[in-house]
Amino acid sequence: MRLHPAVVTHAEEVLREVLRFTGPADVIVSRYFREHPKLGSRERNAIAEGVYAVLRNKLMYGSFAESGSGSAMRRLTLLGLADAVGVDALGGLSPEEIDWLQHIAQIDRASLPLTLRANFPDWLLEKLIARDGEAATLQLAGALNQPAPLDLRVNALKAKRDDVITELAKAPILCEPTPYAPLGIRVKKKPALQNLPLFKEGAIEVQDEGSQLLAQIVGAKRGEMVVDFCAGAGGKTLALGAAMRNTGRLYAFDVSEKRLAKLKPRIARSGLSNVHPVVIAHENDAKVKRLVAKIDRVLVDAPCSGLGTLRRNPDMKWRQTPASVAELNEKQTSILTSAARLVKPGGRLVYATCSLLDEENEAIATQFLAKHPDFGLVPMKDVLAEQKVALDMQDYLKLVPHIHQTDGFFAAVFERKK
Repeated sequence: MRLHPAVVTHAEEVLREVLRFTGPADVIVSRYFREHPKLGSRERNAIAEGVYAVLRNKLMYGSFAESGSGSAMRRLTLLGLADAVGVDALGGLSPEEIDWLQHIAQIDRASLPLTLRANFPDWLLEKLIARDGEAATLQLAGALNQPAPLDLRVNALKAKRDDVITELAKAPILCEPTPYAPLGIRVKKKPALQNLPLFKEGAIEVQDEGSQLLAQIVGAKRGEMVVDFCAGAGGKTLALGAAMRNTGRLYAFDVSEKRLAKLKPRIARSGLSNVHPVVIAHENDAKVKRLVAKIDRVLVDAPCSGLGTLRRNPDMKWRQTPASVAELNEKQTSILTSAARLVKPGGRLVYATCSLLDEENEAIATQFLAKHPDFGLVPMKDVLAEQKVALDMQDYLKLVPHIHQTDGFFAAVFERKK
């Protein structure tokens, strides 16, 4: 069944707004759907996927859109929708537009220039090629330009992974265990989970396997005092609370009251009673100082460029610049320095980002160790061995989609000397 011709018009409106890059694409798309409640789920899905296809392939589509007729924005929109749902599903196209899209479909994308195949801004492409070489950068770009699968984390307080997989199969939702995270499940398609009893009862949470592994390497144990320093919407907080078997105290710090408010219903659903959300004004807030040298484990999932999450947030590559990354580096250093004060002797500090850039990752870790002789690096291979995670890493955790099928993540574990 063909989509209503109005879908193209709606998609074009959303795309025009998104390409101004005034805010995150997912926020703009959600707001548009709230303002147009008559759009059905099939239409909404086509519009969102079409817009995201353009964000992933902006340079390539921009080159293709130099031919064809009609406005440039309509041509871009049609390319995104054709890739997302297929030309045959689109209603209201002129014979010329159909011919043009079929002609574009014949182009061998592998023969295009490197820049168009990678679909990265110049500054990012140059940086990655200088570090990893052309072939590896193209592999990475190829993986980051695909939509991410849907990963779930089983709440160990409420269910076992095998039982959840069996239960989901009845829905019928096809899934399999994730390769590395012991409580992870990878779902084949993207079903609506909100109405499932498993979801409502808090037995499952949506969380990328990479993010689950970050929470795991913190190694939080029963009865400990733990701080999630940049808790955000709290995916890792919930994983830490479950790892602590709902004992001890887990502080969820964040500067955004709105983000922590979203965490509260998730805490209620998860059955955790050891989580204490705390709004802080900044990393040096007095509420932070009260916990100096008292905490067993601190996780700093630092604000970063988000370039490891391009499968989910493809607009990030067009919204970040070398200047915005440099600004983030200052913030990362400041937050890590402040969080380090909380760690008690023998305690651990985990620095993590969802970035692929050395200056947000190794550079921050190296600089931290140089300025804090009271901390030592715990090699990641030792941390993973402790946690029985079958991943081959040396000093740091470095996850990438084309190798590990996760978002791009980095982590370093430091221990305060006794």
